[in-house]
Amino acid sequence: MSSPGSHDLDRVRNIGILAHIDAGKTTTTERILFFTGQIHKMGEVHEGDTEMDWMAQERERGITITSAATTCPWMDHRINIIDTPGHVDFTAEVERSLRVLDGGVVVFSGVEMVESQSETVWRQADRYGIPRIAFVNKLDRPESSYTGTLDMIEQRLGVRVVPLSLPYRDADRRLVGVVGLLERELVVWDTTSLGVRMERQPVPEALRDAVEMYREMALERVAEVDDAAMEAFLERGDIEASLFHQALRRGCIERGLIPVVGGSAFQKIGVQPLLDAIVRYLPSPLDVPPVHDVEGDEERPADPEAPFSALAFKVVSDAYAGRLVFVRVYSGTVESGGHAFNASTRKGLRVTKIFRMHANHRTQLEQMVAGDIVAIVGSQDVSTGETLCDKQAPILLEKIQFPEPVVFAAVEPRTEAELGSLLENLNKLAQEDPTFHVRIDETTDQIVIGGMGELHLDVLMRRLREELGVHANVGTPQVAYRETLREPVVAEDRFTRQAAGRGQYAHVILRLEPLPRGSGIQVRFAAQPDEIPKTYEAAIESTLRGTLTNGPLAGYPLADIGATVTGGSYHPVDSSELAFRAATSSALRTAYGLGAFDLLEPILEGEVITPGGYLGEVMEDLARRRGEIRELRSRGEIQILRVSVPLAESFGYATRLRSLTQGRATYSLKVARYAVVPDGSREKIIKSRGY
Repeated sequence: MSSPGSHDLDRVRNIGILAHIDAGKTTTTERILFFTGQIHKMGEVHEGDTEMDWMAQERERGITITSAATTCPWMDHRINIIDTPGHVDFTAEVERSLRVLDGGVVVFSGVEMVESQSETVWRQADRYGIPRIAFVNKLDRPESSYTGTLDMIEQRLGVRVVPLSLPYRDADRRLVGVVGLLERELVVWDTTSLGVRMERQPVPEALRDAVEMYREMALERVAEVDDAAMEAFLERGDIEASLFHQALRRGCIERGLIPVVGGSAFQKIGVQPLLDAIVRYLPSPLDVPPVHDVEGDEERPADPEAPFSALAFKVVSDAYAGRLVFVRVYSGTVESGGHAFNASTRKGLRVTKIFRMHANHRTQLEQMVAGDIVAIVGSQDVSTGETLCDKQAPILLEKIQFPEPVVFAAVEPRTEAELGSLLENLNKLAQEDPTFHVRIDETTDQIVIGGMGELHLDVLMRRLREELGVHANVGTPQVAYRETLREPVVAEDRFTRQAAGRGQYAHVILRLEPLPRGSGIQVRFAAQPDEIPKTYEAAIESTLRGTLTNGPLAGYPLADIGATVTGGSYHPVDSSELAFRAATSSALRTAYGLGAFDLLEPILEGEVITPGGYLGEVMEDLARRRGEIRELRSRGEIQILRVSVPLAESFGYATRLRSLTQGRATYSLKVARYAVVPDGSREKIIKSRGY
């Protein structure tokens, strides 16, 4: 399908497929590609031959690691899809995808229903104000519950759902097809045609009451958000299809209502109604608010004639094209070979090639237009979160925020000669993944890598080896501890020196105090101008920020400390910036000696889901890991534990949980906060650092 012009931007959908790990997200995407004619053979996650999970590791582990982009046609619309990872270690991939999408399809498993990672993804989408529809998958499994999932979506996510279908099972609880509530008809998929052919039948007698009840609920909820629909419903007790779709689209885009369809992607049941719902209810680029300049009032509507603006949301190294930069085009048009301006670096660049991507395959395009999600090759490096625009009409879009790494490991080359290649390729991976950090430790001269978890670092080190051909020795993962002050402390220092006939004088009184978790380092001035003139404040602040880096306990980064300059004195002739820097630095050292400091550790929170028979062993193992069980819920045979556990105790947990439960338990844990390390563990950590 060609790039749409301004008149049919309303036929473009930029959507993401979001879900908890194992909800069937990649299988759903594979089916969408098959039914829209983009692929001619469907891959299976368990057979390791999916299109969207094209990396060797994704196929081997059966999980999505990087968000892949693709495009497919449906009902004369173009759908740009980003399939995102469900695993918490790759949450940055979800974050950056959400930033550039207009709508989302959230896949729920009808067996596990709403899991903690589904909630995380849902809240991420809330933060970006993304309208979404829900697809309840795995309804072929006898233990699944469509209506139970509907209820749980409402309870746990606090939204109003509009069911559009109900599953129909035979006497043996086998999924036969799906009833469309609005049309009141049963759709049965023909398995011999791989689900391409469908047969429409009357609603089975056994399901009639349920169909009427859920249909009534859908009509009522749509009538609540649209006056014309309300009028029709009150007059006739029904709403005609075109008005229903129009009203539900409005309700969905204004984020009040969540349309829900169900099926089984694996059995190829219910995917076409999902595609219909995507084009009917999710917004086009014209339905979302214009993008804004972060520094001014400038805005850009989705219009190919407006000045060009686009956001780079992902960078990948490509064996053939070099560095591919994925961009979402918000406005304007740029031809292949044309020019753009990087507003973030204030540099111009030539757009040498433009590609429409399909996982790791590409089609070259002549131009990119408002509403497009494409990959470009440029004459200058562009990084994640940078804005590309028209030099004559510059605009700077909001950057994408990424969490800080919580796990570190030392890496060294096998031989001295391989050091340059190792650093270069690690930096290549860091450019692609903003949550992967690479630095050289000043004290040990070691290369230290940081990431979001054990799996995250493991995946990247395998990519280094298998894709980039670089072998390295990796140390055991270490936790990113922090240090903070336990209670306020006041210190002062008077700096006086006589040098070459000229005096140096500065006097600083400093108060350090603990701040709430997540506050970072804050500097304030409360001294009067006759005590410390404003001209010295910049020198004092840069010294404070430059020195409040590593704590006195074990040299870990300091966090959540407020530093206030409460007073001091100066000399009109002898004071200088240098003297105030020296006095500030010395006052801080005094405060370190006087103050009591705590060690903080990252705490993981989330869910562990296990069959009831293994509950005792799972709880015992968590207790050994200093874990806390916040809540225990039963759902049939399954036990769901809401837990918090220190990150330091979580290494090797995946393997241990598998062996305890014969591979039947799952978990999703992510760093939620920092907490004070208990005394017993604290001493061990400080000793291990050689302090």
